[in-house]
Amino acid sequence: MKKVFNYLRSMRFGILLLVLIAACSVVGTLIPQGREIAWYAQTYRSFHGVILLLRLNRVFESWYFITLLVLLCLNLTLCSVLRIFRVVRGAKTEVERAARLPDTVRLSPEGVENLREHLREQHFKTETCGGAEIFRRHSFGRYGSFLTHLSILLTVIFGALALYTPTVQDIPCMPGESVVLEDGTEIRVFDFHIADETGRLDYRSRVQIALPDGRSSEIAELWVNHPFSFGSWKLFQQSFGTAGSLTVTDPATGGSDVFYLTEQSFLSADGRSGLMYDTLYPDYVRSPGGEVTLITITEGTYPNPIYQVEVISDGVNTPALAVPGDELEVLGLRFAFNDPVEYPGLRVKHVSRLWNGMLVAAFALMVAGLTVTFFYEPALIRLDADGYAVGGPKPERMRVELGELFGEYETDSGEKERAE
Repeated sequence: MKKVFNYLRSMRFGILLLVLIAACSVVGTLIPQGREIAWYAQTYRSFHGVILLLRLNRVFESWYFITLLVLLCLNLTLCSVLRIFRVVRGAKTEVERAARLPDTVRLSPEGVENLREHLREQHFKTETCGGAEIFRRHSFGRYGSFLTHLSILLTVIFGALALYTPTVQDIPCMPGESVVLEDGTEIRVFDFHIADETGRLDYRSRVQIALPDGRSSEIAELWVNHPFSFGSWKLFQQSFGTAGSLTVTDPATGGSDVFYLTEQSFLSADGRSGLMYDTLYPDYVRSPGGEVTLITITEGTYPNPIYQVEVISDGVNTPALAVPGDELEVLGLRFAFNDPVEYPGLRVKHVSRLWNGMLVAAFALMVAGLTVTFFYEPALIRLDADGYAVGGPKPERMRVELGELFGEYETDSGEKERAE
């Protein structure tokens, strides 16, 4: 049991966990996350089964990634708790232990006085213990390693909270229109295209976020694996679709409305007669005899869209096909079929500002911990009338520094003792 405990808190285990977490993160970056199963089957034809089996389409929600995070938190907690106990105990007794150090370098009386003056100029704190002077500097440097471990632990915890606690919703939004969320935040989509001018599929949107407090983001471009953040909101290009577009005009009043249709819909003035929109096909082939064969699947765009509708009048349903530019009239209403509209499916994520702020604080603590560790090394020196001894967690550097400064004041006995 002790061996298991020692391994759980070891640096080797911590490094192994970090490597595995980094590997999962790389996979989660290379493979788009959270897409529909059909998308993976079409994009990764040869090994989409492996992706789905190993949950590589949702790496950061998988049981193994969460387990790695929990084990890393356990490793860092054990390291931090045990380390702080040792550091606190060592800090309480460092003066007494320093007072018991034997002189490792003997100096002449002039050397002792010069060393005392040098240490005071270097802002060493001094106190007397056991008939000797104990000089200390950067005692808080002992806590650098603890602060670094603690900051990594807090980064993992707050990062996990920022990753797993946000509210997430998927919303479609037609280009040129806006979606208003529950808190009053408005998301506007200016335009969207599935393919660029060369025909290459890239699924890009131009969006803007307006917060309830009046602040608005710049118009930003959004595409797969390149989300956009503003305030506590984050937008992802999650999916896409193609909607039918009909302009309905009432010649009697001159009024008209444009309808975007993504599912079966009944457009009517009296609720009895009108036009039933069934679906939109991306392409069709017309035979020499005039028969139309509908094509249900194309690559991304709709090259030759065709509408399948039903005209309902006096209880009679008449199936019909229409292409953009056609018009139908039903009981005084004119239905004009427009070009289909490509629209994005946005994943909207709201992350609490609290966790973001705590995550920034954890990074700041990490910087502080690394700074203390590398630039504020604790120094502990015992000085009496005969010479000095260097203590502390890493005394070698201070020994070399003092040897270079005060080597001319060392007595023969001091040189002999150092040689031995």
